[in-house]
Amino acid sequence: MHNPYDDPAVAALYDLLNPWAACDDFYLDLVMAAPTALDVGCGTGLLLRTARAHGHTGHLLGLDPADAMLDIARAHTTDVTWTRGDLTTHTWDGAFDLVTMTGHAFQELHTDHDIVHALTAMRTALTPTGLIAFETRNITARPWENWTPDHPWTGTLPDGTPLADVNDAHPITPQGLVTFTSTTTSPSWDAPLTTHSTLRFLTPAHLDTLLAAAGLKTVQRHGNWDRTPLTPTSPEVITLARPT
Repeated sequence: MHNPYDDPAVAALYDLLNPWAACDDFYLDLVMAAPTALDVGCGTGLLLRTARAHGHTGHLLGLDPADAMLDIARAHTTDVTWTRGDLTTHTWDGAFDLVTMTGHAFQELHTDHDIVHALTAMRTALTPTGLIAFETRNITARPWENWTPDHPWTGTLPDGTPLADVNDAHPITPQGLVTFTSTTTSPSWDAPLTTHSTLRFLTPAHLDTLLAAAGLKTVQRHGNWDRTPLTPTSPEVITLARPT
Protein backbone atom coordinates (compact mmCIF):
# COMPACT_ATOMS: atom_id res chain seq x y z
CA MET A 1 0.00 0.00 0.00
CA HIS A 2 1.30 3.44 -0.93
CA ASN A 3 2.33 5.55 2.02
CA PRO A 4 1.67 9.23 1.24
CA TYR A 5 4.40 10.25 3.70
CA ASP A 6 7.00 8.65 1.42
CA ASP A 7 6.45 11.70 -0.80
CA PRO A 8 9.01 14.39 0.16
CA ALA A 9 6.47 17.10 -0.71
CA VAL A 10 3.96 15.66 1.78
CA ALA A 11 6.64 15.13 4.43
CA ALA A 12 7.87 18.70 4.05
CA LEU A 13 4.42 20.02 4.93
CA TYR A 14 3.82 17.76 7.93
CA ASP A 15 5.19 19.97 10.70
CA LEU A 16 3.53 23.03 9.16
CA LEU A 17 0.11 21.34 9.13
CA ASN A 18 0.72 19.76 12.55
CA PRO A 19 2.52 22.34 14.71
CA TRP A 20 3.48 21.72 18.34
CA ALA A 21 0.33 21.61 20.45
CA ALA A 22 -1.07 20.47 23.80
CA CYS A 23 -0.86 16.83 22.72
CA ASP A 24 2.89 17.21 22.27
CA ASP A 25 3.27 18.74 25.73
CA PHE A 26 1.39 15.73 27.14
CA TYR A 27 3.70 13.20 25.49
CA LEU A 28 6.84 15.23 26.17
CA ASP A 29 6.12 15.02 29.91
CA LEU A 30 5.94 11.23 29.62
CA VAL A 31 9.16 10.99 27.60
CA MET A 32 11.09 13.24 29.96
CA ALA A 33 10.02 11.02 32.88
CA ALA A 34 11.13 7.79 31.16
CA PRO A 35 14.79 6.68 31.08
CA THR A 36 14.28 5.11 27.63
CA ALA A 37 11.54 5.68 25.04
CA LEU A 38 10.36 4.29 21.71
CA ASP A 39 8.10 6.47 19.53
CA VAL A 40 6.22 4.31 17.01
CA GLY A 41 5.24 6.22 13.88
CA CYS A 42 7.57 9.05 14.88
CA GLY A 43 7.15 10.98 11.61
CA THR A 44 9.55 13.90 11.45
CA GLY A 45 10.73 13.07 14.98
CA LEU A 46 9.44 16.27 16.56
CA LEU A 47 8.64 14.65 19.93
CA LEU A 48 11.95 12.87 20.48
CA ARG A 49 14.16 15.63 19.11
CA THR A 50 12.39 18.08 21.39
CA ALA A 51 12.96 15.74 24.34
CA ARG A 52 16.66 15.60 23.52
CA ALA A 53 16.77 19.38 23.22
CA HIS A 54 15.13 19.59 26.66
CA GLY A 55 17.93 17.54 28.17
CA HIS A 56 16.82 13.89 27.94
CA THR A 57 20.00 11.82 28.18
CA GLY A 58 18.66 8.27 27.75
CA HIS A 59 18.10 6.06 24.73
CA LEU A 60 15.48 7.51 22.37
CA LEU A 61 14.38 5.61 19.26
CA GLY A 62 11.98 6.83 16.58
CA LEU A 63 10.39 4.24 14.28
CA ASP A 64 8.60 5.18 11.06
CA PRO A 65 7.92 3.45 7.72
CA ALA A 66 8.45 6.60 5.61
CA ASP A 67 11.98 7.49 4.52
CA ALA A 68 10.94 11.04 3.60
CA MET A 69 9.78 11.68 7.17
CA LEU A 70 12.92 10.18 8.67
CA ASP A 71 15.08 12.29 6.36
CA ILE A 72 13.59 15.36 8.03
CA ALA A 73 14.16 13.88 11.48
CA ARG A 74 17.81 13.12 10.69
CA ALA A 75 18.31 16.60 9.28
CA HIS A 76 17.36 18.02 12.67
CA THR A 77 19.46 15.69 14.84
CA THR A 78 21.45 12.49 14.73
CA ASP A 79 21.41 12.30 18.53
CA VAL A 80 18.29 10.11 18.37
CA THR A 81 18.15 6.65 16.77
CA TRP A 82 15.92 6.91 13.69
CA THR A 83 14.82 3.53 12.30
CA ARG A 84 12.78 2.77 9.19
CA GLY A 85 10.03 0.20 9.60
CA ASP A 86 7.09 -0.66 11.81
CA LEU A 87 6.08 -3.10 14.54
CA THR A 88 5.92 -5.97 12.03
CA THR A 89 9.54 -5.50 10.93
CA HIS A 90 11.29 -4.74 14.23
CA THR A 91 11.18 -6.36 17.67
CA TRP A 92 12.59 -5.18 20.96
CA ASP A 93 12.54 -7.31 24.10
CA GLY A 94 12.14 -5.32 27.30
CA ALA A 95 14.24 -2.44 26.00
CA PHE A 96 12.04 0.57 26.76
CA ASP A 97 10.39 2.20 29.76
CA LEU A 98 7.91 4.00 27.50
CA VAL A 99 6.37 3.26 24.10
CA THR A 100 4.31 6.00 22.47
CA MET A 101 2.18 6.15 19.33
CA THR A 102 1.15 9.76 18.74
CA GLY A 103 -0.56 11.81 16.05
CA HIS A 104 -3.53 9.39 15.90
CA ALA A 105 -1.25 6.88 14.18
CA PHE A 106 -3.02 4.14 16.15
CA GLN A 107 -6.07 4.71 13.95
CA GLU A 108 -4.13 3.55 10.91
CA LEU A 109 -4.45 0.02 12.30
CA HIS A 110 -7.60 -1.12 10.51
CA THR A 111 -8.41 -4.56 11.96
CA ASP A 112 -8.58 -6.18 15.39
CA HIS A 113 -5.77 -8.51 14.32
CA ASP A 114 -3.52 -5.60 13.35
CA ILE A 115 -4.27 -3.80 16.60
CA VAL A 116 -3.59 -6.80 18.85
CA HIS A 117 -0.37 -7.54 16.95
CA ALA A 118 0.81 -3.95 17.35
CA LEU A 119 -0.12 -3.78 21.03
CA THR A 120 1.60 -7.10 21.69
CA ALA A 121 4.75 -5.85 19.98
CA MET A 122 4.60 -2.67 22.06
CA ARG A 123 4.19 -4.70 25.26
CA THR A 124 7.12 -6.92 24.29
CA ALA A 125 9.28 -3.83 23.86
CA LEU A 126 8.50 -2.67 27.41
CA THR A 127 10.30 -3.29 30.65
CA PRO A 128 8.03 -5.16 33.13
CA THR A 129 6.93 -1.85 34.68
CA GLY A 130 6.88 0.10 31.42
CA LEU A 131 4.11 2.27 30.03
CA ILE A 132 2.34 2.49 26.67
CA ALA A 133 0.65 5.75 25.65
CA PHE A 134 -1.46 6.46 22.57
CA GLU A 135 -4.67 8.19 21.51
CA THR A 136 -7.57 7.77 19.14
CA ARG A 137 -10.23 10.28 18.22
CA ASN A 138 -13.45 9.68 20.14
CA ILE A 139 -15.99 7.83 17.99
CA THR A 140 -18.99 9.23 19.88
CA ALA A 141 -17.87 12.80 19.09
CA ARG A 142 -18.09 11.90 15.34
CA PRO A 143 -15.24 14.22 14.26
CA TRP A 144 -15.29 13.05 10.64
CA GLU A 145 -18.57 14.91 10.17
CA ASN A 146 -16.48 18.11 10.18
CA TRP A 147 -13.93 16.77 7.70
CA THR A 148 -15.64 18.57 4.86
CA PRO A 149 -14.64 21.23 2.33
CA ASP A 150 -16.55 23.88 4.29
CA HIS A 151 -14.16 23.43 7.26
CA PRO A 152 -10.80 24.35 5.67
CA TRP A 153 -7.47 24.83 7.43
CA THR A 154 -5.49 27.86 6.32
CA GLY A 155 -1.92 28.90 7.01
CA THR A 156 1.20 30.19 5.33
CA LEU A 157 4.33 28.69 3.88
CA PRO A 158 7.70 29.79 5.35
CA ASP A 159 7.96 32.39 2.59
CA GLY A 160 4.57 33.85 3.54
CA THR A 161 2.61 32.31 0.66
CA PRO A 162 -0.95 31.29 1.68
CA LEU A 163 -1.72 27.61 2.13
CA ALA A 164 -5.10 25.88 2.40
CA ASP A 165 -5.96 22.29 3.32
CA VAL A 166 -9.42 20.76 3.03
CA ASN A 167 -10.73 17.29 3.82
CA ASP A 168 -13.58 15.37 2.25
CA ALA A 169 -14.62 12.34 4.31
CA HIS A 170 -16.89 9.43 3.43
CA PRO A 171 -19.43 8.18 6.01
CA ILE A 172 -18.15 5.74 8.62
CA THR A 173 -18.44 2.04 7.72
CA PRO A 174 -19.86 -0.67 10.01
CA GLN A 175 -16.23 -1.64 10.73
CA GLY A 176 -15.53 1.86 12.06
CA LEU A 177 -13.47 2.96 9.05
CA VAL A 178 -13.50 6.51 7.72
CA THR A 179 -11.81 7.22 4.39
CA PHE A 180 -11.08 10.81 3.42
CA THR A 181 -9.22 12.86 0.87
CA SER A 182 -7.01 15.79 1.87
CA THR A 183 -6.28 18.46 -0.75
CA THR A 184 -3.61 21.08 -0.07
CA THR A 185 -3.32 24.11 -2.34
CA SER A 186 -1.17 27.22 -2.63
CA PRO A 187 -1.07 30.00 -5.22
CA SER A 188 2.64 29.28 -5.70
CA TRP A 189 2.02 25.66 -6.78
CA ASP A 190 1.24 24.43 -10.25
CA ALA A 191 -1.15 21.76 -8.94
CA PRO A 192 -2.78 20.76 -5.65
CA LEU A 193 -1.27 18.09 -3.40
CA THR A 194 -3.77 15.30 -2.74
CA THR A 195 -3.56 12.39 -0.28
CA HIS A 196 -5.98 9.62 0.63
CA SER A 197 -6.26 8.13 4.13
CA THR A 198 -8.36 5.63 6.07
CA LEU A 199 -8.67 5.69 9.86
CA ARG A 200 -10.42 3.30 12.23
CA PHE A 201 -12.59 4.45 15.12
CA LEU A 202 -13.12 2.24 18.19
CA THR A 203 -15.29 2.43 21.27
CA PRO A 204 -13.29 2.53 24.53
CA ALA A 205 -14.87 -0.78 25.59
CA HIS A 206 -13.71 -2.53 22.41
CA LEU A 207 -10.29 -0.96 22.76
CA ASP A 208 -9.99 -2.35 26.29
CA THR A 209 -10.87 -5.81 24.97
CA LEU A 210 -8.04 -5.59 22.45
CA LEU A 211 -5.63 -4.31 25.10
CA ALA A 212 -6.48 -7.31 27.30
CA ALA A 213 -5.88 -9.67 24.37
CA ALA A 214 -2.39 -8.17 24.06
CA GLY A 215 -1.63 -8.60 27.77
CA LEU A 216 -2.19 -4.97 28.69
CA LYS A 217 -4.52 -3.07 31.00
CA THR A 218 -5.55 0.57 30.99
CA VAL A 219 -4.17 2.46 33.98
CA GLN A 220 -5.27 5.96 32.93
CA ARG A 221 -7.75 7.27 30.38
CA HIS A 222 -8.39 10.90 29.48
CA GLY A 223 -10.76 12.68 27.16
CA ASN A 224 -8.46 15.59 26.38
CA TRP A 225 -4.86 16.72 26.75
CA ASP A 226 -5.58 18.54 30.02
CA ARG A 227 -6.23 15.08 31.52
CA THR A 228 -9.95 15.64 31.98
CA PRO A 229 -12.10 12.48 32.19
CA LEU A 230 -13.44 10.83 29.07
CA THR A 231 -17.04 11.76 28.20
CA PRO A 232 -19.17 11.09 25.09
CA THR A 233 -18.30 14.55 23.76
CA SER A 234 -14.57 14.42 24.53
CA PRO A 235 -12.43 14.85 21.40
CA GLU A 236 -9.90 12.17 22.35
CA VAL A 237 -9.59 8.75 23.93
CA ILE A 238 -6.12 8.96 25.48
CA THR A 239 -4.95 5.62 26.86
CA LEU A 240 -2.05 4.80 29.16
CA ALA A 241 -1.57 1.07 29.68
CA ARG A 242 0.81 -1.32 31.41
CA PRO A 243 1.50 -5.05 31.11
CA THR A 244 -0.89 -7.20 33.09
